[in-house]
Amino acid sequence: MIVTKYEGNKTFTVGEKAIEQPASGEVQIKVAYCGICGTDVHIYHGMMDKRVAMPQTIGHEMSGEISAVGAGVTNVQVGDKVVVRPLDNRGELPSDKGISHICKNLKFIGIDSPGAMQQYWNVPAFTIHKLKASTDLKLAALIEPLGVACHDVRLSELKEGETAVVLGGGPIGMLVAFVAKSYGAQVIISEVNPVRIAMAKSWGFDVVSPIDTDLVSYVEGKTDGKLADVVFEVAGVQPALDIMTEVAGIRGRIVMVAIHGEPKPVSLFKFFWKELKLIGARVYEPEDYEKAIDLVTKNELPFEELITDVQPLTKIQNAFEQNDLNPNGMKVLLDCQN
Repeated sequence: MIVTKYEGNKTFTVGEKAIEQPASGEVQIKVAYCGICGTDVHIYHGMMDKRVAMPQTIGHEMSGEISAVGAGVTNVQVGDKVVVRPLDNRGELPSDKGISHICKNLKFIGIDSPGAMQQYWNVPAFTIHKLKASTDLKLAALIEPLGVACHDVRLSELKEGETAVVLGGGPIGMLVAFVAKSYGAQVIISEVNPVRIAMAKSWGFDVVSPIDTDLVSYVEGKTDGKLADVVFEVAGVQPALDIMTEVAGIRGRIVMVAIHGEPKPVSLFKFFWKELKLIGARVYEPEDYEKAIDLVTKNELPFEELITDVQPLTKIQNAFEQNDLNPNGMKVLLDCQN
């Protein structure tokens, strides 16, 4: 079978290895597609070399079919279409309070252990979520990032009729916007990239560039001065941190979606003055995956248009290089059977 390895120094190798039968409690997946996500790009750029044990097969935004099951596995059978929720919580401790998706000793499959950028992938059976037989496996590769968005919106406690401002219209920001819209909220996206602005507008979103327009005044005009009920900070840059407390209304909720590796300035006075809430949101829980699966199964949102390129697994090096060169792209998939 074909297997890829991240070797460090922006380099992937493509090789062959024998297909290994799944161990007890594991399943083997014939991987259909695997998306390139922001974490994979960070790995490619060497930003996670201290964590990733090279050479390592990476990747976790995937879809596929069960091709074999190990001893004791009863929740799936050969031929089932599936996705993996790539969280290994077997190191969970009582002090984690049962909140297993962010437990202290959590291992992220595809980062801390081999991932999906290979033809066949063995994973613990408890990570599996089944799909309907009619599910499009190309679209199903979006379920993992869509699960992130579902988790973000669920934790925000967004309600129908409320106003949500999404700071950043990249792949995750756009998925957050789609999920927020499915809740019946008024959604405003703040984005600076003209191509992504045009994409979002083509999908019916209210989009504003904070470079050209004062975002706070714009949102005030759309909300009779109330400003946003919920703000999703997805951009991960200082200007977004500066504006998030300004654009949030009284008792607004701010959801921190972006990962900030270093301390950043934030206006704590605004939290006091407007009684704001700051909500951390990390990965997903099983119910978020099921919500994402439901949205993809219904396929009422333009998921197909979010996929901007599909490359064969054997061209993984080119796929990552081209992804770097295209700041306008949304989601690049690897076809793991080619």
